[in-house]
Amino acid sequence: MRLELIVLIVLVSLGSSFGRHSHSHSHHHHSSNKLKVNQEAYSKWLQYMASRNHSIYEEAKNQLNPCKRIKVHKNPKHGDYTTVQQAINAIPLINNCRVIISISAGTYKEKIEIPAYMAYVSLEGEGANRTVIQWNDTADKIGPNGKPLGTYASATFAVNAPYFIAKNITFKNKAKPPPSGALGKQAVALRISADTAAFIGCKFIGAQDTLYDHRGRHYFKNCYIQGSVDFIFGDGLSLYENCHLHAKTKNYGALTAQKRESMLEETGFSFVNCKVTGSGALYLGRAWGTFSRVVFAYTFMDKIITPRGWYNWGDKNREMTVFYAQFKCSGPGANYGGRVSWARELTQQEALPFISLSFIDGHEWLTGL
Repeated sequence: MRLELIVLIVLVSLGSSFGRHSHSHSHHHHSSNKLKVNQEAYSKWLQYMASRNHSIYEEAKNQLNPCKRIKVHKNPKHGDYTTVQQAINAIPLINNCRVIISISAGTYKEKIEIPAYMAYVSLEGEGANRTVIQWNDTADKIGPNGKPLGTYASATFAVNAPYFIAKNITFKNKAKPPPSGALGKQAVALRISADTAAFIGCKFIGAQDTLYDHRGRHYFKNCYIQGSVDFIFGDGLSLYENCHLHAKTKNYGALTAQKRESMLEETGFSFVNCKVTGSGALYLGRAWGTFSRVVFAYTFMDKIITPRGWYNWGDKNREMTVFYAQFKCSGPGANYGGRVSWARELTQQEALPFISLSFIDGHEWLTGL
């Protein structure tokens, strides 16, 4: 009964809080009490969501011991294949053991997709500055079927299979940064549409919509992510640890656009011990989803962060349902004083579910990585 009861409390309190900007002063007082109940219920909900027994995900059982190694090298004398695509094509159609593809230094101009049945694939470069996979598609580019590709299919590198690992590689979309307000210029460097994926020491370079954190549990460690508008977006459940987030824009940009659409959805982005730098005026997040959820903890924010911090995507109702928060952040852009009233500064207890590997059940599938 505990889960249903909490959901009921939150829904009731949300419903009674939506109309709070009308009627008399007494209504405001009554509404603020309701809002307090809502926040208390939501806090209980968070604690419940942090416990292991809530998860819709089955227990993750990774396989890290390789059964096969493939080497990619520009010189055919030094490797098994000269392109990344050839190496992927060499993996059995239904793969059930860890395959490590080592990619030597060089720029590989390829558009690649890992199919859904090809689990346990690892890509290992010789350093993110030395091993680069790049392409230049945009959402408005006409595809083979005569229709625009769309954001989803614009990705340079797309992953649809679980237990994917990438280390020390740059994924790049070389499409030019779009002029302000241009449509159809989304240019994804990497799309991850599968559960239990890890990226260590990687770079993701693009402009609009660089990293499509589409769905599943993901771990990004010591990564560099560069873009302009919504450059980390999607509905993943993802932990970003020790990552450098860099904006390149001449006007307004947005770091995240998280798409959680329901309070029952177990998704959200958590940034821990990261740093945010760049140019322009940057929102920490825009509410793409009605229940969009993003947390920044122990993160350095340069002065490019707009004081309000967050944007409601033009829908005031989302201010009542999003979960946007900071915890012990630093730097000139971290000042909480000018933030929108619907963002929050977390307590230690409230921050706890978001700042460890348990946020993505990492103890199950990241141990030994």
